Amino acid sequence: MKTTRPVSHLSAFVDAPEPHPQALQTPPTPTLVGATPAPAANRSGRLPQVVFVMLLGFCLTPWATPPVALALGLVLAQTVGNPFLAQTRKLTAKLLQYSVIGLGFGMNAQAAVQAGQQGLLFTVASIAGTLGLGYVAGRWLGLGRHITHLISCGTAICGGSAIAAVGPVLRAKEEEMSVALATVFVLNAMALFAFPVVGHALSMTQNQFGLWCAIAIHDTSSVVGAAAAYGEQALQVATTVKLARALWIIPVALGTALVFRQKDVKVKIPYFILGFIGAMLLNTYVPATHVVAPYLVQLAKLGLTVTLFFIGAGLSMRAVKAVGPKPFILGSGLWLVVSLVSLYVILHSL
Repeated sequence: MKTTRPVSHLSAFVDAPEPHPQALQTPPTPTLVGATPAPAANRSGRLPQVVFVMLLGFCLTPWATPPVALALGLVLAQTVGNPFLAQTRKLTAKLLQYSVIGLGFGMNAQAAVQAGQQGLLFTVASIAGTLGLGYVAGRWLGLGRHITHLISCGTAICGGSAIAAVGPVLRAKEEEMSVALATVFVLNAMALFAFPVVGHALSMTQNQFGLWCAIAIHDTSSVVGAAAAYGEQALQVATTVKLARALWIIPVALGTALVFRQKDVKVKIPYFILGFIGAMLLNTYVPATHVVAPYLVQLAKLGLTVTLFFIGAGLSMRAVKAVGPKPFILGSGLWLVVSLVSLYVILHSL
């Protein structure tokens, strides 16, 4: 088995696979996600481009929060469509990765280690439990082993990134990858809006909410977006625990190769996480970086907002309809179980 550097390109939240089935990127977007076809009068006109530029410009202002940016992208996708779909898919992966690295300049390494240790037990238990429950539920629903394992891995670890890592190992078909990716991205969008509302309703602390986001929301983009809407401490906890959780892509992908008896597979490592750790160490132990760190963090948050706008702009109703009832039932059921169980444990133990 080989480990190689990732090919960055985007497909769920967040954070699509390249046409070659063995390619992996972090994080991906679903191939079935496409812009809603614009009305015939607009196809030859410039209205979609004008609307896209106006909404993107608003996302660069202080009034645009990550949830608002995602909502604007969704509105765009359902109306005039995304006129730059291919370009936004390519940009989103790198933009998210650079944004995550930039967030590291606003975090303290010692606090991050403490948060990571606190989330370790939750991570191991939730990953093992989700994979086991997904296997049982998938068989009960009559779904194939590949689609069941892809959705379970996406729910258990980090959404699209995990699906993109495990898919080539399974040698999954393109339609199986697309359905799994579309499922988790739809749920990512729902979580980004719902989680802050639930957190405030239950008066969750910053630490509790950040840990809950990292465990129960699929993609890094939506985890960071929801936590950023809740508070700075929640953002730090959520980002640290989620990125530590993302490293479980490697053992799960290798385990998948053994269970499904696949040989000569390539498992690609999300190296951008090392950039996040490096930025965090610089901010903690090199005082000179404090001069530029606040600006880098601000740029990172702006990048995250634009990332979520791009993701929303690629999530059309066609993608939602393509999922079908059974895969969506599996994904929704796993997500609800993980969310409710982790919420109960966190509220009663922290």
